[in-house]
Amino acid sequence: TMYITWLGHSCFKIEKDGFSVIIDPYKDGSVPGLKNIRENADLVICSHEHGDHNGRECVKVTEKPDCPFKITALSVFHDDAGGSLRGKSSITILEAGSERIAHFGDLGCALTAEQESLLENLDLALIPVGGFYTIDGKTAGEIVKKLHPRKVVPMHYRDVDKGYGYAEISTVDPFLQAVGSAVFLEASSMDTEKDYSAQMIVLEPANI
Repeated sequence: TMYITWLGHSCFKIEKDGFSVIIDPYKDGSVPGLKNIRENADLVICSHEHGDHNGRECVKVTEKPDCPFKITALSVFHDDAGGSLRGKSSITILEAGSERIAHFGDLGCALTAEQESLLENLDLALIPVGGFYTIDGKTAGEIVKKLHPRKVVPMHYRDVDKGYGYAEISTVDPFLQAVGSAVFLEASSMDTEKDYSAQMIVLEPANI
């Protein structure tokens, strides 16, 4: 079992067998409405070098030697113009035993056939849905329907009521309209084995 905690925006802490990975920590003050990140982890991964994804200095790295994950990075564009607007990002696949999860970073373009093949039937997909800087909710929904992940957690969106996220990006609602039903956990953490009664799982960011 992998344990997943959404810190906020695109930042997740993923834990297995006492080893922890933080993906895409944001720099202090870079995401409206979210508290600064102050975490410990054994590994930090950044999908690209924008300030809301590369706050390595906000994580104290302990560097345990025995990483249980096989880690694969897929290069993608941060926009739908071949990277000419925002450059490149990466999708990170973490594998441990039979479990596979993927963090889609700031995906802004269509996936290639080869990438789709590598990302089919994931146990968990962490996917941006807010649009403007990334794919939007409708596009994210189409990707999810094509890849058939067992569980999906949306990220990189705005919440008007709770006051976090960039003004330019959308709420999670268009994504949920595209995919249908979802379960709202009212918690920041989940695991890959538990049955949550829905494929789409909406978490609460820990850092609000």
